[in-house]
Amino acid sequence: MPESLVSWFVVLLFFGLPIWVMWTWNRLVNLRAAMGAAWASIDALLKRRTDLIPNLVGVVKGAMSYEAGTLERVVEARNAAVTAGPPGERAAAEEALTGTVRQLFAVVERYPELKANSQILKLQQELSDTESDIASARRYYNAVVRDYNIMRESFPNLLVASRLGFVPGEYFDIDDGDRAVPTAALDRPA
Repeated sequence: MPESLVSWFVVLLFFGLPIWVMWTWNRLVNLRAAMGAAWASIDALLKRRTDLIPNLVGVVKGAMSYEAGTLERVVEARNAAVTAGPPGERAAAEEALTGTVRQLFAVVERYPELKANSQILKLQQELSDTESDIASARRYYNAVVRDYNIMRESFPNLLVASRLGFVPGEYFDIDDGDRAVPTAALDRPA
């Protein structure tokens, strides 16, 4: 009886271990690919948003020449977002951009001629729709990162995941301090 248990254990170890390693490898590769695809969706939406901002600035610029500082901050934040790197860095740059765009919209609200401008209204709606799409894509991306990280860090997968080159996924998060609605304290010149 003990010999048969030993032989079953050897067979299980000889065949089961490689099968488990292959299954773990395939599942992690699948999740890593899904994470890359989800990030590509976010990246495309962020690019769309950064492409809309110069149009908005251009339309507003003529009517708000005395609010040049606000427009410059929006352009600087947009440029920083375009050149940002990995998800954590990109998230910080995108949060700064969102804050400056909100300030610009707050300034626009103060000027009836801008508030009624159909181009500005259209751009505001497109940016709003894009923000909703980004939020949805961010939730999906973070869910995939969560699933990947859980798979990678679960026992017994953690025994082989790092040895196989699987590094932790990085979330695309918003800091709690950036969730507050920014206020614009810009005074109209006399």
